[in-house]
Amino acid sequence: MPRRPTNDEPCPVARAVDVVGDRWSLLIVRDAFDGTHRFGDFQRKLGVARNILSDRLRKLVDAGILETRDASDGTAYQEYVLTPQGESLFPVVVALRQWGEQHLFTRGERHSVLIETRTGKPIARMAPQASDGSVLLPAATEVRKVT
Repeated sequence: MPRRPTNDEPCPVARAVDVVGDRWSLLIVRDAFDGTHRFGDFQRKLGVARNILSDRLRKLVDAGILETRDASDGTAYQEYVLTPQGESLFPVVVALRQWGEQHLFTRGERHSVLIETRTGKPIARMAPQASDGSVLLPAATEVRKVT
């Protein structure tokens, strides 16, 4: 069954998932935050087939999340860099990382940790906040359709 086009979907979560919701797209964005910029480097780090990587990179460029630039070292290569729209995905990547750290590793199991470079300490846990700064739980929210 074909999916509806993104611009017909009234749910912002569904639209976002259409753009970055598959494994490879999110891992490409993650690696771009970690400083990966070239096709070959993405392929080596991810172990993804060239055709799939090429497709996901094209879709991320088309969506305005990545842009291509001439290589910074003057070679003939193109580099993929995050746009401001792509950089605004940072909280999404951090939230997924923190959820994975909390739920997908056993105590003592090795994993990576995101640290703040200024302090060298792990970043604080992310949580939605109410207008007064308190942690906002799902039961205290509702979705309202806007017209």
